[in-house]
Amino acid sequence: NSRRLDFHPHIHVVMPAASINCKTRSWRVKASKYIFNHKNLAKVFRAKLLEKMVENGLPVPQNCPKKWVVGSKNVGNGDKALIYLGRYLYKGVIQEKDILKCENGMITFRYMDAKTNCYQTRTVTGEHFLWLLMLHVLPKGFRKTRCYGFLHPCSKRVIKLLQLILRFNPAGMLKKLKPKVEIICKCCGAKMKIIRTMIPANEIRQSAHST
Repeated sequence: NSRRLDFHPHIHVVMPAASINCKTRSWRVKASKYIFNHKNLAKVFRAKLLEKMVENGLPVPQNCPKKWVVGSKNVGNGDKALIYLGRYLYKGVIQEKDILKCENGMITFRYMDAKTNCYQTRTVTGEHFLWLLMLHVLPKGFRKTRCYGFLHPCSKRVIKLLQLILRFNPAGMLKKLKPKVEIICKCCGAKMKIIRTMIPANEIRQSAHST
């Protein structure tokens, strides 16, 4: 999405500049920071995507741009990039604090202008505001994130091998995690535990009807 909530389809790709050879059990890291020419990538990606659309009988928009934009940069070990994407993906389309006014069927919200790094405001009708939000709801079958290669959920053996090669102990990382805040009973002062989850009968019936 764009910060103005306009329709702005795009993807983010986090790609490790390294590879694993399962036969030789070796991990190869790229020596330089250069991976590929981003302009050539834009041409190839556009051609491949449009080709698949035609093969599957999907209409290609007549106003489809001939040039697509690709930005590529080295992000070190990727920690900051993953933190940014985590917030970007799961914080929602717009935060409640950014909705400034709702009066007479008009809604005013603020957004950060990427060029000036300053807040700007936009006022639209309530119906149009809902339409802008719905533009960012994923269609059925779509997922926000997908993992490939050794990060795929089915690559657990490869992950184990990679941990051995890099001498990485995931148990050590778990020790660094902050412990969950314990819920204390106000009456007796004991630690509370979840014993059973009760689902209301009406929710079960609704779920059965929907399936």
